[in-house]
Amino acid sequence: MKRALKAYLNQHIIPLYQSFDQAHQMNHVQTVIKNSLDIAKDYDVNKDMVYVIACYHDIGMQFGRNDHHLTGGLFLFEDEILKSFFTIEQRTMMKEAVEDHRASRKEAPRSIYGKIIAEADRDIDPDIVILRTVLFGLKHYPDLNEEEHFFRAYQHIVEKYGPDGYLKLWLDTKKNQDGLLKIHRLLEQKDLMKSIIINHYRNFHGKDEKEMPIED
Repeated sequence: MKRALKAYLNQHIIPLYQSFDQAHQMNHVQTVIKNSLDIAKDYDVNKDMVYVIACYHDIGMQFGRNDHHLTGGLFLFEDEILKSFFTIEQRTMMKEAVEDHRASRKEAPRSIYGKIIAEADRDIDPDIVILRTVLFGLKHYPDLNEEEHFFRAYQHIVEKYGPDGYLKLWLDTKKNQDGLLKIHRLLEQKDLMKSIIINHYRNFHGKDEKEMPIED
């Protein structure tokens, strides 16, 4: 990778994640960069583009969460520094990859770059998925009681990660496939899921948001 490009990203783009919520801090973008490069080894792609896309995939969070995939893509495309390293065609493809990375997207990403970043951002780990779901509920639905929190968390995981869930895996990566299968098996053990969810609820209920490590 070009040293000047990597230096720019490491010094001026990645540090922006420090101001985002706990689910989108620098450790998150660094994980996604690593995942992206690991996945990219199996494909004939421009590794510099893969790296840049990973760096910018959640950069739109600085403008708000709801449309961060769109604002992030535009931020990448209009970045004056990137214009000196990539053609307009390459920047368009990277912009589209950022736009296409969200888990709620129903259609397949428009390019292999979009599929790589979408897959890298999933990083499906059952323990983290459950914890993130509980913490999201505590932050956004503070008036729910323990039983209601369990129901909300369980239903969310079913709807997103269950056998008929809306989350799609666009590439056949073993890590995410294995993680999704583990979640499917956990969902079949509702009593076990309830004990895990309730345990997280009791550990974090009433705590300050800053003490909550991650959110959904």
